[in-house]
Amino acid sequence: MKMNEQLEDAFSTQITLEFESAMLYRQLAIEFELQDLPGIASWMQAHAAEELGHADRLIKHLTDRDNHPVIGDITLPSIKINSIAEAFEIALEAEEKVSESIRGLFRLGRETDDIDSRPVIDWFIAEQVEEEATVREILGRAKLINDDGSGILRLDAELGSSA
Repeated sequence: MKMNEQLEDAFSTQITLEFESAMLYRQLAIEFELQDLPGIASWMQAHAAEELGHADRLIKHLTDRDNHPVIGDITLPSIKINSIAEAFEIALEAEEKVSESIRGLFRLGRETDDIDSRPVIDWFIAEQVEEEATVREILGRAKLINDDGSGILRLDAELGSSA
């Protein structure tokens, strides 16, 4: 069953936000590549790919329902980081923005009585809880490490092995 135009537009907005998140994570990966921290760069790059997968999942939901997904204008802030903690603060802020947007999709889906969108929205709600928790944990550790070189290298190795 085709979703109404208002919900279709909200899904397209979410798709654009997922692409923005992917580009943000990719830029953060570049920043860490420039700092010779390949593990953190790899983790950021893996998250960029995951965000693209999220966009694809939303696109598929729309096309499966005979709707027309549209990727909007992608805007990114200028990013130049001074610390690992700063990078993960930027990532957490982006994840929180995505989470709030997903909650908006949930509310709109409920308001428009679009039962068919619930499974995909519920999946995204659970995914965002996990995403925020992961980034928040790494941010906490980055704050503990601060500028400690051995701590930074250990975190770099750990995130590189999990990417």
